[in-house]
Amino acid sequence: MHASEYQRLAMRTLNPSLSTTEVLSNAVMGLCGESGEAIDLVKKHLFQGHELDREAMATELGDIAWYLAEAATALELDLDDILETNIAKLRRRYPEGFSAERSINREA
Repeated sequence: MHASEYQRLAMRTLNPSLSTTEVLSNAVMGLCGESGEAIDLVKKHLFQGHELDREAMATELGDIAWYLAEAATALELDLDDILETNIAKLRRRYPEGFSAERSINREA
């Protein structure tokens, strides 16, 4: 599945009564909330002796993807384009792959 197809299918469950501003606000708040839930799973694993719950993590990552698609939709952006632009930026920053030196002294 391509990201744009995911975006189209996921947005079938977008609340149609929301304004564009409300959709964007909901998306950003949702990204923060779901990221917090993912962080909590990692925290429990690292500091409280829990096994890392990969199934729960996958569910949270799916929720994060939904809110990312919602934010892109609110901004009338295509997720494929967003991801391609991000890869192009990473290739500029790290043409040979990650390096600590380039990370410390990176260009925008």
